[in-house]
Amino acid sequence: MAIPLTVPTLAKAPAEDNVAKLIGVLERLNTAGSVECFDGTRRLVGGPDPVWHVRFRTEAAQSLPLNEFALGQAYIAGEIDLDGDLAALLDVRSELRKGITVPDAAAFAYRLMLRSPTKVNAASIAKHYTLGDDFYLNFIDRRYRYYSHCLFHHERETLEEAAEHKLESMWNALELKPGMRLLDIGGGWGGTTQYCGDRGVEVTSLTLVEESAAYIRRLIGDRGIPGRVIVQDLLDHRPAEPYDHAVIYGVIEHIPNYRTFCDRVWSALKPGGRLYLDASATKQKFAMSPFSRQFTWPGHHTFLSLQDMTRELLWHGFEIVEVKRETYDYELTIQHWADRFEASHDFVARRWGEEVYRAFRMFLRGGQHAFRTNRLQAYHLVAERREDPGPRPGALMRAADFIGSLR
Repeated sequence: MAIPLTVPTLAKAPAEDNVAKLIGVLERLNTAGSVECFDGTRRLVGGPDPVWHVRFRTEAAQSLPLNEFALGQAYIAGEIDLDGDLAALLDVRSELRKGITVPDAAAFAYRLMLRSPTKVNAASIAKHYTLGDDFYLNFIDRRYRYYSHCLFHHERETLEEAAEHKLESMWNALELKPGMRLLDIGGGWGGTTQYCGDRGVEVTSLTLVEESAAYIRRLIGDRGIPGRVIVQDLLDHRPAEPYDHAVIYGVIEHIPNYRTFCDRVWSALKPGGRLYLDASATKQKFAMSPFSRQFTWPGHHTFLSLQDMTRELLWHGFEIVEVKRETYDYELTIQHWADRFEASHDFVARRWGEEVYRAFRMFLRGGQHAFRTNRLQAYHLVAERREDPGPRPGALMRAADFIGSLR
């Protein structure tokens, strides 16, 4: 996949001054490293035993604005090398501006408010998820193939064991039994179909990725288990009969309109049916760096806003059964992914190119750092559909609720 690169347009500072400023910032980290300039001069920072290394490969890179976007973009383009313990080096983020521009903000607002959400979803999924099965299966767990966080009972567990715990948690929370029908929103590589199908539950998987659908169909045929897969957005899904329960692992990040989401899930479930949802989360909805928007999550992707989701579920006739914090589980999960991904550098760079490798490496190590520093959180919640559809307030009631919250 070719990653679009845009040359920064911000004014550049003198190279010597910029490098000196960067070194000043890096000296405030708790770890030691080194900085190598384009002319070959090298400076140790923070101590004699460096665990990370910054190398400017072009003279122009030494004059870039000191913000996350400009430096991250230069890394992906190969103008800067970042070696060693990237997760430790990323502590520098607390000292840098994000680098968002007015055009970036305007483009996001357009995608969020003016474009069809199903079209934006399709375009965004196509950019991130269509590198091919081999790319993602190279670093996620090999047992159930989850591209969302697993659950660790202790730190020494393997990623595969933690993936099994993820499914155990969902199975028990939904009280699944053989013969039930489960809606899997975002089928991935069939982990839910495999686990539940082996236990006699018929899973209907929704996905927007043809490769994902093909993989799940092969899985169903090879294992002889009940299940089906539909290439369709949840917002367009109208089942002939309601499901017993539903699960959505991670996919809520692609559906920022919680009002529509809750409406569709309520309609898709039987009374008493439960929803199991897990996701990475932020304290403020739509909070995301411009680097992530450009290189990892385009479109209107947003991490879960737990307070907004629980309110919308309650307004749509759901009862909140359980909420559990799983931030550390996601940190461990993404650390496993990043370790595996870095170990496969040669394979990834040969198949998909060095830029793709660098973009995903930054995405994974950046995520590990974000969970460790509480920039990101993770939760699962369980909600039960009641007979009463809920108040489902309109625009006026929502406005009054908002004004009342300001007191």
